[in-house]
Amino acid sequence: MTEYGRGQGSEPWHPEDPLYGDGGWGGQQAQTGPQSPYDGRPQHYPQASQHGDWTQGQQPGYGEQQHQQYDVSGQPQYDQQFAGHPQQQFHQGGWDATGTHGQVPYAADPGDPYGQQPVAYGGEQPDFYGTEDAYPPPEPPGRRRPEPGPEPAADAEGEADVLAGDDEDDEEHELQGRRERRGKGRKPVKSKKRRTGCACMVVVLVFGGGLGGVGYFGYKFYQNRFGTAPDFAGEGTSRTVTVEIPKGAGGWEIGRRLKEAGVVKSAEAFVHAQGQTPGGDGIQAGAYLLKKEMSAASAVKLMLDPRSQNNVVVTEGERNSGVYAAIDKKLDLPAGSTKKIARKQYKSLGLPAWAENNGDIIDPLEGFLWPATYPAAKGMKPEAILKQMVTQAKQKYAAYGLDGKARELGLDNAFELVTVASLVQAEGKTHDDFRKMAEVVYNRLKPTNTETNRLLQFDSTYNYLLGKSNIHISEKEINSNPSPYNTYTHKGLPPGPIGNPGEDALKATLNPTDDGWIYFVATDGTSNTEFAKTYAEFQELKDKFNASSGN
Repeated sequence: MTEYGRGQGSEPWHPEDPLYGDGGWGGQQAQTGPQSPYDGRPQHYPQASQHGDWTQGQQPGYGEQQHQQYDVSGQPQYDQQFAGHPQQQFHQGGWDATGTHGQVPYAADPGDPYGQQPVAYGGEQPDFYGTEDAYPPPEPPGRRRPEPGPEPAADAEGEADVLAGDDEDDEEHELQGRRERRGKGRKPVKSKKRRTGCACMVVVLVFGGGLGGVGYFGYKFYQNRFGTAPDFAGEGTSRTVTVEIPKGAGGWEIGRRLKEAGVVKSAEAFVHAQGQTPGGDGIQAGAYLLKKEMSAASAVKLMLDPRSQNNVVVTEGERNSGVYAAIDKKLDLPAGSTKKIARKQYKSLGLPAWAENNGDIIDPLEGFLWPATYPAAKGMKPEAILKQMVTQAKQKYAAYGLDGKARELGLDNAFELVTVASLVQAEGKTHDDFRKMAEVVYNRLKPTNTETNRLLQFDSTYNYLLGKSNIHISEKEINSNPSPYNTYTHKGLPPGPIGNPGEDALKATLNPTDDGWIYFVATDGTSNTEFAKTYAEFQELKDKFNASSGN
């Protein structure tokens, strides 16, 4: 098969056919036999001898008949209207060494403009390539040159042009074109050199800047690790300043706050001094009264001294009255100042919506000053400190979902749950007592309680009413006080919390035991509490308590 899809037949001579002449090469060719049919019509060609005899025939060319004549030299003569169109040479069969080949018919390729023209050949091949625009003559397979590739780049064009030309005219023409192209290509070369120079400049600048940056950060790293951090000398000036340290702050955060307040010169110096001071990592959250321009070592030492701490600590179970007195002292205010502000501004301090304030409640903020440490330095306002405490309690209560838990435990709302937690905190002595104490409260509140008939009978509620902490209360005194905080005479819970419960008491209130406890006695009067399920067991515990106390 040939590239044009023909079967066996003559070989096309079109110069763009890459398979032209692969069958062989001979100086003179002879053909015998009839040609293969074209377009469905058989065509016959006269036999050509090997002695150079030429026969005259007709062939179709480009849709018309073309007449071809030969002179005595064997060269074809064309009609004028076909001048400049080279004849297509058809070779039947393949080339061999003897110059003869067989006749093999093949079907014409409709896409081949030369495949429709039969021609007769003589002993020698006519020269159809004498004109200037003609295709170059075919070469034998062994002498063929590769197909020309893409035009070489500007720098290699001269060499490519020299190799491409063979005769003097072509060489002169190519040399002239090469000079023109080289003349036009000079400017891009200069431009390229300029761009290369700019690129080198940019690389140098970037590289130099990178070295500078590395050097700078290397110096800073060396200073941080091995250099001496900026620091003041001595124990500071006479000027004082209060610095608040938040909960969870580390050395770098503390140092940054001290530097902003003018206490130390750099956070690095403070961190270094904290690491060199025994117990330096024990600095707690709170407000500290410090001096300006202190050395880092002096600042660390003073912050570890409790006398520098301007804090108010709310302990678990502490009543609001004790918290108010502590704030007055820290802020250097007259006694009772914070209590008055609390009564007037309690609605603006951020209490939860479910907090109550009926006429029987002594202090609406009771139970909502969460036990923790709070900064309280001179110059601060009491309402600001109280608001921090209320906000903390509100967040804690919200995290435990008190509204839903209260109904599960038989209470009406979250406010009652906080009240129970305050009772558990006040009556319980240890962590192990809290869950049992919570069960005692719930069992005594039940309508089915026939042991105490829903009376809590807690000394802690009566003491809260009096603002005291006395465990020895006479029966006459108890029966004579009609306050709803007197749980010996009033059934159910007191009007509100009697203190600020801590987190342990709150958790126990949410998860009481289920063992049937309904009585309890503090047998040693301080730290040990024993529980009973019946009144008879309670009497035994009471006698034991009286014996231990000398009553």
